Amino acid sequence: MSKVFFSTWRGESINNFDKADDAWEESAYNLPEQYNEHSSSKAFIGWDGVALFDSEVDVVRLATEYAAQYQVYSEACGRCAPGRWGGRILYDLMDKIARGEGTMQDMDHLKEVSRTMQSTSKCEIGKTVPTPLLDLMEHFEADFVRCIDEQKPSKHYDENVSYIAKVTAPCTDACPAHVDIPGYIEGVRDLRFDDSLTATRQTMPLAHTCGRVCPHPCEDECRRTNLDEPISIMALKRLGADYETDHGFGFFHPAEKKADTGKKVAIVGSGPAGLTAAYYLALEGIHCDVYEALPVLGGEVAVGVPEYRMPIDKYNQDIEAVRDLGVNFIVNTPVTAEMMRQFETDYDATMVAAGTRLSKKVRCGNERPEIQGYWGAIDFLDRVNLYEKYDIKIPEEVQKENLLTTDYVDLTGKTVVCVGGGFTSMDVVRCSIRAGAEKVYMVYRRDEKTIIRNTTYEEYHEAVEEGVEFLFHSAVEEMVDEDDVLKTLKINKFELVPDPNGGRAQLVKIEGADYTIDVDYLVPAVSQSADFALLPEEWELEMTSWGTLLTNGKDYMTSRPGVFAAGDCEYGPMTIVNAVGQAKRAASVMSRYVQNGGEITLTDDEIMEDHLRRMKVYDKKEKIVGWLPGLAREESEVLDVDVRKFNNMEVNLGFTQDQALSEADRCMRCYYIAMVAY
Repeated sequence: MSKVFFSTWRGESINNFDKADDAWEESAYNLPEQYNEHSSSKAFIGWDGVALFDSEVDVVRLATEYAAQYQVYSEACGRCAPGRWGGRILYDLMDKIARGEGTMQDMDHLKEVSRTMQSTSKCEIGKTVPTPLLDLMEHFEADFVRCIDEQKPSKHYDENVSYIAKVTAPCTDACPAHVDIPGYIEGVRDLRFDDSLTATRQTMPLAHTCGRVCPHPCEDECRRTNLDEPISIMALKRLGADYETDHGFGFFHPAEKKADTGKKVAIVGSGPAGLTAAYYLALEGIHCDVYEALPVLGGEVAVGVPEYRMPIDKYNQDIEAVRDLGVNFIVNTPVTAEMMRQFETDYDATMVAAGTRLSKKVRCGNERPEIQGYWGAIDFLDRVNLYEKYDIKIPEEVQKENLLTTDYVDLTGKTVVCVGGGFTSMDVVRCSIRAGAEKVYMVYRRDEKTIIRNTTYEEYHEAVEEGVEFLFHSAVEEMVDEDDVLKTLKINKFELVPDPNGGRAQLVKIEGADYTIDVDYLVPAVSQSADFALLPEEWELEMTSWGTLLTNGKDYMTSRPGVFAAGDCEYGPMTIVNAVGQAKRAASVMSRYVQNGGEITLTDDEIMEDHLRRMKVYDKKEKIVGWLPGLAREESEVLDVDVRKFNNMEVNLGFTQDQALSEADRCMRCYYIAMVAY
């Protein structure tokens, strides 16, 4: 809720012209009433209307400045005359009126051009820019006419007012890394895969990775969903990266690396957050040393995400793109508290980007780590992937601990139960199938719909095809062992009972429905936590209630100046794209911090990102018109189940060129412009 003087945002009609300030009606939307901690907003104007927070706003100049912003982007597409030339006319006539040289004919022409752009522009930026301008001309006609009749500039035309604009799209806004999704899709459509990859790497260096294992929240907020089906955004992302690799090109970086600043940053962890922070800091000319405890680079994606989902040669290409900028990697080096103390002397700032590699317990009866057959998900996946990807064999003592007779994970004839419901548990059960397990169960307290929401539709259904059996509304009550060797599990069955008061339905145990499963392995994959032994106790860093490093979620600095955190250690186990988004923002803040004497600031672009995410760019109730509905979404070819479940070959084979062009052509190029005056 925002207190406004006037608003037409998303169809609301609020007019407080004749009311006292304390009687103003509030907007139903979370509009950016406060621009930042130092400044109040005067107005917000965007694709779906306008809101004034101050009765003294110069609406004529506001309209002119918004039209001016379109000039920056009006030729970005260039595929239609209304969008390309109409925007220029809008600005020329708006500015003519605002400086006191306009006529009523100009006003009429403005309205005519605006309506033409709304109905005939090919993309959303051309269709929507006129919307708030028409609103202002309708509701504040007297202000425009005054400039024309008196032939004088608008009241604040020559005053110093800050106007901050940002271009976004519903998909871009939903992406934690704020990738320019319409931009990289347009590169595919034009068969300019280099441009596509460059657009991705503006905010996402791990294009191979997030083109394969991203949960694609962007697709949930694709406007095409309101028409037929969302664009297959993730599948289109990998095309530019594969083009770069398959043709042996150099790296398509989004910008030239800046000259060496003489500043140095230490980064703890080489997973997605650490790689991302290093990439963007290096582009700014800041030297980065990345410390990795494992013998290989890449963090949990390297040793946790299976080869069939994320081929290591593709991930290594993303890592090499980071190395190409001069980043220094140091493996086999667990960071200690003493090293962290030394970092404060040797470096200008430190980024903690360690993963969450401690598996949490199931919390069932007789749950004891010493029971053979009880195998934490992180260690299980480490052993599978270190062998499959790097040919690193399992030591004899680890084999004995986990009832193995081979130097790799061989589960032939075994029964495996995994408790979870997220990506890690999916990796466990699908790896178990490939390791030869005879029966594989996933025990999950919720339902099929929830597990799909936690992972993806594709991931769940591919697991079902491969033979994983999902036990929904279930939980392990007790582990039963014989001489510390796991034998059976007692399983409780639950049902959802509706709340009579309309609240959330509750899980209630079904009495008498318990049953047992003969089992060889129980793999807990309910969640993970971070090991913070590397943090000096005397620093007393503030922690969240979840046991992660506390930051304000905007600049990612911890309670100790110069120590930043991003990724799993800051938020808890998260998706790769979330870790990338956090680390990109953290790197931006760190760059200014080390170069500007320890100052913590956000850019206007970052402030606007936060405002727009709170407002919600995507409107699921919007009725889409002017586009051909019913165009089927392309589906990537998937390796046949009878082939894939016996090996670690990549399952998702990606689009053919014809499929890629067809899918890219479905994109409606939903760019929007938003602007705040303060």
